Amino acid sequence: MKKGALVEFLSGFGTSVPNVVLFQYNPETLRHAWSQPLSASAQPGQSGSNPFAVPGVPGETFSFSLSMDVTDQLADPDPTVREGARSFGIYTRLAALEMLLYPTVGSDLTSAGSGAASGGGTKRPTPTAKVPTVLFVWGTGRIVPVRVTSLTITEKLYDEDLNPTHADAQIELRVLTPAELKSVTGMLGQIATAAYKYSQGQREARAAANLGDAARAVIGMLGDKNLLG
Repeated sequence: MKKGALVEFLSGFGTSVPNVVLFQYNPETLRHAWSQPLSASAQPGQSGSNPFAVPGVPGETFSFSLSMDVTDQLADPDPTVREGARSFGIYTRLAALEMLLYPTVGSDLTSAGSGAASGGGTKRPTPTAKVPTVLFVWGTGRIVPVRVTSLTITEKLYDEDLNPTHADAQIELRVLTPAELKSVTGMLGQIATAAYKYSQGQREARAAANLGDAARAVIGMLGDKNLLG
């Protein structure tokens, strides 16, 4: 069985370096939701409004829970993996997830505020809010650019050094729209845009495949004179 993953792209040395957070266990349940706000010309009760007008593509989100356990790492044939598990438990996996919400190391810095703590009034740099470019990979049909909007980790078991050895992570993702992807420049933007177009093409192809005999039968019913009066 294929494993789901979150793929973070890091800019470095003039290229995009992927950091793959592979799911140890695929989630048993995945919540996939859409929302479509009304446009200004589609307000209910407004004279002359168009009820079908929309401002753009619908908002799309994913949410699911991941379970992680150190057992597999402790039994891995690679001694480096086993040593890492004994030293840190599953904290390396948790840390990789946590970093998906932090501004990237290459973010621009701006001077803001005064250094009250220093007493000298010096300005201190604050990072621009620029989170990593992430792809959510769920099979071959869904590879979409996302932003991690929420992460809640519940640590359940620990080793003798208080390293977490078992945990559940609740993750919420928001799919980035083509309009939003225009602000992602360079190779990262190209990868993210190509992933969105690819997955949308897969969605459209599967929707077209649904037009079988059953669908044609329903469409035929709509032309029945009893339905049309």
